Amino acid sequence: MVRGKTQMRRIENATSRQVTFSKRRNGLLKKAFELSVLCDAEVALIIFSPRGKLYEFASSSMQETIERYRSHVKDVQTDNSSSVEDVQHLKHETATMAKKVELLEVAKRKLLGEGLGSSTIEEIVQIEQQLERSVCIIRARKMQVYNEQIEQLHAKEKMLAAENAILTEKCLTQTDQGIEEMRPDLRVADYGDQNSDVETELFIGLPERKTKERWPK
Repeated sequence: MVRGKTQMRRIENATSRQVTFSKRRNGLLKKAFELSVLCDAEVALIIFSPRGKLYEFASSSMQETIERYRSHVKDVQTDNSSSVEDVQHLKHETATMAKKVELLEVAKRKLLGEGLGSSTIEEIVQIEQQLERSVCIIRARKMQVYNEQIEQLHAKEKMLAAENAILTEKCLTQTDQGIEEMRPDLRVADYGDQNSDVETELFIGLPERKTKERWPK
């Protein structure tokens, strides 16, 4: 015989309702016991019958389990309260930052000469003074940058002059060494020229006579 599906609604017949309560209660207590033993879980079960009779099961101490439950619920509520407070604080901070950004944008537009229609004469004078102070600071910074660049160029000029002097000295030294190396060759060449003189004089007569004339006794 196939068991029909039980409809999830209140049983109208009192006798059937009592019988179902007894069966389901015993089964629920049995399941709670099995869960505590098989899974080593702390289980506490409280049941009140329709007539107000108490049925309970606790794997350890019912009172300790209830206290543990209350403590856990309290912690959860505290965490939730803290989370809500954090969210509210963040919303407040966001709104404050948005207002500051808006004020900064308005001040920036006024410094650029925009949105001055609603400004009073005092505000315009303050903006003018602020711009003058800013221009003075910018000019001072510009002069400082110029002076730093000039100092860097002077230092670079000195460094290049020193390098040029070193290169000039090296060049002169190499030139002197080259001249010294060329002098022996020049002396040899002069000596060779002196020894290679050739008589090109034209004379008439016998060679002996010429010899006598050049070398008198």
